[in-house]
Amino acid sequence: MAILLALFKTVRPRQWVKNFALFAALVFSGLLFQEGAFNRVFQAFLVFTIFSSATYLFNDLIDVDADRKHPYKKARPIASGELPIPIAIFSLILGVVIGLGWALQLNYYLFLSGLVYLILQIFYTTYLKKIPIVDVIVIASGYLIRVYAGAFTISAHMDVWFLMTVIAASLFLAVGKRRSEMTLLLNYKEAETRATLKRYTEQLLDIYTAMFATGTWITYALFSFNHPRIIPDGRALDIISILPRTLVSEKWMMITIPFVVYGIMRYLQLIYESNKGESPERILLSDKPLIATVLTWGVMVIGVLYYVG
Repeated sequence: MAILLALFKTVRPRQWVKNFALFAALVFSGLLFQEGAFNRVFQAFLVFTIFSSATYLFNDLIDVDADRKHPYKKARPIASGELPIPIAIFSLILGVVIGLGWALQLNYYLFLSGLVYLILQIFYTTYLKKIPIVDVIVIASGYLIRVYAGAFTISAHMDVWFLMTVIAASLFLAVGKRRSEMTLLLNYKEAETRATLKRYTEQLLDIYTAMFATGTWITYALFSFNHPRIIPDGRALDIISILPRTLVSEKWMMITIPFVVYGIMRYLQLIYESNKGESPERILLSDKPLIATVLTWGVMVIGVLYYVG
């Protein structure tokens, strides 16, 4: 049981939150309630959960020596010796085989997406994470691959502005992660830092963070503004029909913009005041204002897309 618990900790269950990006195309393409669509994307979600778990096993196996010198990572099961290396290697191989087989059964392009994701993570862990700027782009590309994987699973079309939003948000999260890592390691002078962090400065990361934070909300605003006009069809109370023309708008998706702006501002506050950006998924699962914002935004998006129009 101790080994199973150590294995569970190694695959980072909190990180599975990132795989919800696979549902993006399902929601915004209008196929959420199409028969069989949700089930297929949910299976793709489980496949990428296996893939992401395998990459963390691979990462901890490769970085075991460096992790032992890190103020926090030294407690990881492989670095601390809780999880034997042979069992970690066996679990890694088993996960890759099961994941690729399941993906191929679901959709050929999902299989290719998973294969590209795994190869990219191998190169990132062994080499690319040492190259400044490229390391951030690779981290962000993981989110984009997930979004495309979900779209491939149901053959959904994705709006170009939505893709731009995903790219900007992914880069924002990746840069915020680097910014918090730098602050954390500056507080532990004896810790061995990432090779790439030596090539960044605090000022440069601040500029990158501001640039991609701005890009995220602007691209989302353009996406919501250019969303096809919404016409009430009776699936919800037709309140719109009794409103004066002054209050009637065909761009109802734009009412979700303030929640995106607040979410970005709240995340920035946590990065700079609480230094929590090193783990975006931890913030999403622990910060109550951010949780409430994300849930409210999700309910409003589904309400506008599926019940108003």
